[in-house]
Amino acid sequence: MSDGNGSPQPQAMPQIGVLGQYVKDLSFENPNAPQSITPAPAGQQPSINIQVNVDAKPMSANDFEVTLRLEGKAETQGMLLFNFELVFAGAFRIQNVPPETLQPIVLIECPRLLFPFAREIVAKAVRNGGFAPLLLDPIDFVGLYRQRMAAGQAAPTQPASSN
Repeated sequence: MSDGNGSPQPQAMPQIGVLGQYVKDLSFENPNAPQSITPAPAGQQPSINIQVNVDAKPMSANDFEVTLRLEGKAETQGMLLFNFELVFAGAFRIQNVPPETLQPIVLIECPRLLFPFAREIVAKAVRNGGFAPLLLDPIDFVGLYRQRMAAGQAAPTQPASSN
């Protein structure tokens, strides 16, 4: 493209804007307190299991709600110490992105932006439950995306039509 003077017009830069982020659901359970918060014998670490899921749905042509679901539990010697579920979401505006790269941006970059905030919420909930804060390791959202694509679970990237 040119501007009439023979010089090319610059292409618009891709943009990801965070319109908002919010907790959709938060649950923390400490069913065996106060026994669960007593110090564990030396050298005994609890078993911690964390599940991560990302989902997205279009809100309009350029706006998407991306949901990061974190579920986890800690157990030791057959006793449940705690479990939690956090559904943390964000509304994103994505502009100037080719259609073929929209889905990876929505399912990789958007949850990557949400994760530090979700991590902090989980750490505080676990700490407020009487335990040391649970500092989640960084998540490989590229790997999660690849697993999802291998399983054939594409997320919608077009707004639903209202008929």
